[in-house]
Amino acid sequence: MVYLHEMDEKFGHVSSNIDREKGSELHESYQQADPFPHIVIENFLPPNVLEVCLKDFPASSEEAEQKFDRRQERLKESFNPDILPPSTRQIFYSFNSRPFIRVIENITGIKGLIPDPYFAGAGLHRIHQGGHLSVHADFNHHKPMNLERRVNILIYLNKDWQPEYGGQLELWDQDMTRCAHSIVPSFNRCVIFNTTQESMHGNPQLINHPQGIPRRSIALYYYTSTWDETKRDATTQFRVRPGTNDRVDWRTKVNEMALELAPPLVMRNFRRLKKHLAGTH
Repeated sequence: MVYLHEMDEKFGHVSSNIDREKGSELHESYQQADPFPHIVIENFLPPNVLEVCLKDFPASSEEAEQKFDRRQERLKESFNPDILPPSTRQIFYSFNSRPFIRVIENITGIKGLIPDPYFAGAGLHRIHQGGHLSVHADFNHHKPMNLERRVNILIYLNKDWQPEYGGQLELWDQDMTRCAHSIVPSFNRCVIFNTTQESMHGNPQLINHPQGIPRRSIALYYYTSTWDETKRDATTQFRVRPGTNDRVDWRTKVNEMALELAPPLVMRNFRRLKKHLAGTH
C-alpha cells in the first residue's frame, strides 16, 4: 500500500483533508533508530507521481544548478525545481505545503518546520556512473533565511536497483566506527532523518550500473527558526571511513581555520577578492 496515498496521482497535491495525526504512528520508531533518528518508508508516494519526475528529469547536464567532481563528491549534479516542467514543479511545491509538512512534523516530532522556497541544494539529484558522495554531515545554516537545517528527505527514483550497482545510502555513527545501515536506493523508497552535525551519511560506494544508468533521487530539506549567534555555521563536513581510501577534505578544513583565526575585516576583503577574480575568468 502507498504510504502517502492522500497525494493526488495527477497533480501531486496532498489532500487538505488528510488525517492531522498521520505520521505519528512512526514517531517512536523514528526517535529510537540507530545511529540517529531516521526512518525508511517503502512505497512512499503514488508511483505515478514519481513517473512524472522521471519523465521530466533533465537529460542534459547543462541545466544542472550545481555540479561536483572532486574526491569527496564525484560526478554529482543537482537540478533546482524552478527549471523543471510545470508537471514536476507543482509536485515540489506540494512538498512545501502545509499538509505534507505536518506529516513530516508528526514523524520527526520537530514542530514548526519551514520549507525552503529556494530549494538550496535540494531538488532532483543525479550521480553518474563511477560517481559517489562521501560520508558527511550536512551544512546547518540557511543563510538567506537565517534558519537552522533540521530534516532531510530522500526519495529514490531507481527502478530494479540492485546492491551490486552501488550508491547505497550509508548511515554511520558519530565517531565513524561503524556503518549502522546500508540502504539500497530503490524506486519509491523514502528515507527521512534528522540533520545535525552528528548525522553522518553518504553514498560512498561507486555507481556501477551494468547499463551505465545513473543514480537519481529527490532531495528535500526542512528548517526551523532556531538559528542564533550561539550556533556555529558549518558547511558540509566530510568524514573518512576507517580502512578505506577516503580522503580528508583539506579545502574545507583550511577555509574553516582561516575563518576562525583571521580578523573579520581581512576575511571580508578576501571574499571580495575571490569574487572579483572569479568574475575575470
